[in-house]
Amino acid sequence: MADVTALTFLALCLPLVGALAAPFVIRIFGANGAWLLAIAPLLAFLHFLRFIPKIARGEVVTGGYSWVPSFHLSFSWFLDGLSLAFALLITGIGTLIVLYAGGYLKGHKDQGRFFSFIFLFMGAMLGVVVSDSFLMLFVFWELTSITSFLLIGFDHERTAARRAALQALVVTGGGGLCLLAGLLLLWNISGVTEMSRLMGTGDVVRESPFYLAALLLVLGGAFTKSAQFPFHFWLPNAMEAPTPVSAYLHSATMVKAGVYLLMRLNPVMGATTPWEILLPFFGGLTLVVGTALAIRQTDLKLKLAYTTVSSLGLLVMLIGFGSDHAVEAAALYLVAHSLFKGALFMVAGIIDHETGTRDITRLRGLMRAMPLTWMIALAAALSMAGLPPFFGFLAKEEIYTALVGGDVRALTFTAITVFGNALMFAVAFAVALKPFLGQPVETPKPPHEAPVLLWLGPAVLAVLGLLAAIFSTFTHTVLSSPIASAIRQTPVEIDISLTPHIGLPLALSALTVLLGIGVYWQLARARFLMAVFLHAAGRGPDHGFDLAISGLVRFAGRLMRVLQPGRLEIYVTCTFLCVAAILIVPLVVYGELPRRPPAWPADVRLHEWAVFLIAAFGLAAVLVARDRLTAIVSLGIQGFAVAIIFLLFGAPDLSFTQFMVETLSVVILALVMTRLRLSPADRRPLGRKLFDGALALACGLGFTLLLMRATQAPFNDALTAFFNAYSKSIAHGANVVNVIIVDFRGTDTLGEIAVVAVTGLAILALIRIRAGSERKLAANDPTAEG
Repeated sequence: MADVTALTFLALCLPLVGALAAPFVIRIFGANGAWLLAIAPLLAFLHFLRFIPKIARGEVVTGGYSWVPSFHLSFSWFLDGLSLAFALLITGIGTLIVLYAGGYLKGHKDQGRFFSFIFLFMGAMLGVVVSDSFLMLFVFWELTSITSFLLIGFDHERTAARRAALQALVVTGGGGLCLLAGLLLLWNISGVTEMSRLMGTGDVVRESPFYLAALLLVLGGAFTKSAQFPFHFWLPNAMEAPTPVSAYLHSATMVKAGVYLLMRLNPVMGATTPWEILLPFFGGLTLVVGTALAIRQTDLKLKLAYTTVSSLGLLVMLIGFGSDHAVEAAALYLVAHSLFKGALFMVAGIIDHETGTRDITRLRGLMRAMPLTWMIALAAALSMAGLPPFFGFLAKEEIYTALVGGDVRALTFTAITVFGNALMFAVAFAVALKPFLGQPVETPKPPHEAPVLLWLGPAVLAVLGLLAAIFSTFTHTVLSSPIASAIRQTPVEIDISLTPHIGLPLALSALTVLLGIGVYWQLARARFLMAVFLHAAGRGPDHGFDLAISGLVRFAGRLMRVLQPGRLEIYVTCTFLCVAAILIVPLVVYGELPRRPPAWPADVRLHEWAVFLIAAFGLAAVLVARDRLTAIVSLGIQGFAVAIIFLLFGAPDLSFTQFMVETLSVVILALVMTRLRLSPADRRPLGRKLFDGALALACGLGFTLLLMRATQAPFNDALTAFFNAYSKSIAHGANVVNVIIVDFRGTDTLGEIAVVAVTGLAILALIRIRAGSERKLAANDPTAEG
């Protein structure tokens, strides 16, 4: 078990190793370095592949390391059929993406940086799907948002790329905060912090009065990450990223994180009315919106991106139905979509790379120049269209089996699914046929077949989509059934095959094909009608995002002008108002004012009276001082008088510290005042002086009342006894005060030193700014004084 834990930890770290090594490997080997870099995800894939027999038998694999046991925090992982399938998709498709990126970005000056980002993204997504700990799930969840921001904005010199990256970060990062709150609520409800233990608390969670709040927060995280309406707009805009990122993002990684979360939490939060209303509604709406917007597009990547939105909506809708067949359909479609969408995105990248354009209206007749690419595109499109003998056919048949029913709800969502699948059918063949058939047209670059690094990945995925369907019994045993079993938390056996089942599901498949052919035949008219409809509907959520960000910036600017007007006197006044309120208000509200005035000591000696008088004279000197420098020096009298009082009452260490601090403060402030040449006199109006005086008295009164109340409480010598007992034995110091400052309160002392250091640096900066201004003035006016 220890060996498995160590190897799993190593497999999770392999993407990080790849990220560190990528710049050096690419610098040495160039684009061929992709072959070496692909070893990292390949080894991780092979490691997770070893668990298939165990997971297929219905077992789970857990492991990890305790981090903070007292808070039940750990770095732990949990592998069942669902998480293992995702881990295999992430590492397996990730291996192909690394090879593909080597060819696609060949010669790019920042190829090493790109590989580092893609490996970090891979590691973050892998962490999401295998994490058992709530904490690690959230950390990796947010890391996917951060690394996708880096990838989408990879070409950071373009405004569109920067905007798309920021949009993805804001939307998914905001959803991540919702998820954090949802996980905290689940922790509060169930009392557990691990997914593996959460699976057994479904009844407790569903019966909790906080269930609905937790559900809405979790859906906020899942819907933003998986681009559900109305948060779908960020995903097509993310196509500003290089095509390897798009292929990886849409097939196996970030956009499916929300789907993974909903599948994972189905046994805990599913089978309730809110779950079965919200998920099908938003999933079905996203399916329709995504496919409709896909029809309008002419860019190959955008067409595929919008169909990803619709596919994610279909998955969410199926999860919300929650029946056995719906879960099986979701498991099948999850795998099928990963295979055909990854292949089609890479095909779109090949077309762009080899012809110089992705505009479907400018591409014709590529079949002669790129026959292998066309065969790959056709195979992937057949799976996306749900036609045999590909795995997409099995998924589509199971979807219709799950949705068929006699009630209004079933009929409604069946009609939505048929409509969405028909449009996806049309888009699939628009991508696979339109650019390749017909007479060749001139393109920005002469078309030719892609090198092996580009076609290897999509070819493997397309072939896997075929083999998975042909050998469906084996596929279900090792992959599909374990996924469905993990979602349901009960053993599920999927038996659908390429042999068609005569009945209503097959009739719905035939209807889907007929409608899809009709839309494909009239694709140009359908695109025009959709453009007219969208124009009439007005601006959508994408524009709303711009308005929201613009409004937020304006609000922040106005708030900053109120809170940060740039006047030090306002900041100081607000600070002391807060100090006075904090000191006085609790004493009054909670009835903690001193019960009696302090008794004046009867044994005050003459020299002690002299020190008090010196302090009083110093205070009077501060008040009557006519310039700031005199006030600063007079203020030092107060500090020295306090230091003498400490000395007289038996605290020589504290007295020495006070002497040093007061001396440095007076010297530094005097130097600053002389160098900055501020107004030498206090020119405040009378009203301002009265207000400041009242505020000073309030602060002084607050400290006085607090000290009086504290001294009237019974003395607790527990700390005194503790420090006396352990200063010598633990800290090896005879001076208790020094030991407290240096050892027991060492971090506090370090903070005080840091404050002094930062203050000194700030003063130095002010002096240099002043000196720089004087030099500029002298340069502009030679007659000015030096």
